[in-house]
Amino acid sequence: MISVAVLGCGYWGPSLLRNFAGSPCFRLVACADSNADRFERLAWRYPGVCFTTDYEQVLHDDAIDAVAISTPAATHYPLAREALLCGKHVLVEKPLATSVAHAQELVQMARCNGRTLMVDHTFVYTGAVRKIREIVEHEELGEVYYFDSVRVNLGLFRHDVNVLWDLAPHDLSIMDFVLQRQPVAVSATGGAHIVRPMMDVAYLTVYFDDGLLAHFHCNWLAPVKVRSIIIGGSKRLVLFDDCEPSEKVKIYDRGIDGVTSNDLYKKLVQYRLGDMYAPTLDTREALSVACEHFAACIITGQEPITGGAAGLAVVRLLEAAERSILQDSRKVTL
Repeated sequence: MISVAVLGCGYWGPSLLRNFAGSPCFRLVACADSNADRFERLAWRYPGVCFTTDYEQVLHDDAIDAVAISTPAATHYPLAREALLCGKHVLVEKPLATSVAHAQELVQMARCNGRTLMVDHTFVYTGAVRKIREIVEHEELGEVYYFDSVRVNLGLFRHDVNVLWDLAPHDLSIMDFVLQRQPVAVSATGGAHIVRPMMDVAYLTVYFDDGLLAHFHCNWLAPVKVRSIIIGGSKRLVLFDDCEPSEKVKIYDRGIDGVTSNDLYKKLVQYRLGDMYAPTLDTREALSVACEHFAACIITGQEPITGGAAGLAVVRLLEAAERSILQDSRKVTL
């Protein structure tokens, strides 16, 4: 069994603890957090786990094979770097780092040290997103025209990162996994309304060289919670609604076809209104699947689906988006 420790037990840490404790691949041995008050509600659930405020104690313990980092974004790079230097395999919460330079360094360190570096882009491991990847790969949508994402809610306000770095990584990682294409440019705009200068509303557009467009709306000030993605193609459209309790993925046999006309001044279109169906999805918890994949990659040495390169790709888009915002929404070439 792989001995693992969790760094940070605030918002996401308890979910990591639960999944590692219930996994046949891992032996959960330690948890570190700077706030000892958080241990009270967790220690009784995991009596064999060492809870400590000393991160160094965990990172320098030779008996620990891997660490999962669930701390504020600004700490991801220094903690992951030290963990890799100590010979640990690393699972780090999104984003991998807060700069491209730091993300590149972590990727290189993991490669040189022969360690597994994986980013917890959890949505990639959902049955819904894996099904959408399959649909796109089999060209059921035809030529893909656009990728449109909305991820909005009222709060939760973060003080370590803005709304773009908080919410966009989820959908950027989904886009990267599903489309398997390299974007060529980015433009973005955003605004800070409540806690200036922390941006709480943002709009991001990603451009591809074949005309495909991807658009992302991130918002902490919306009256309702929306988690949706629409991917439009020449044959079909697919809707991913993560707030839907059962049929999270729906495929629509609908679209618009061009109609040939002898009149050069007429542009005719024909609407195609077909059926909708909802495919069967794998309902396993995404984080459980991600932890199993992390273990498999440690054992076999294979690159994780959301490995360092995937994490770097997301950070590169986010950094370019911030440059675009600072340049009055100008398009930034990648």
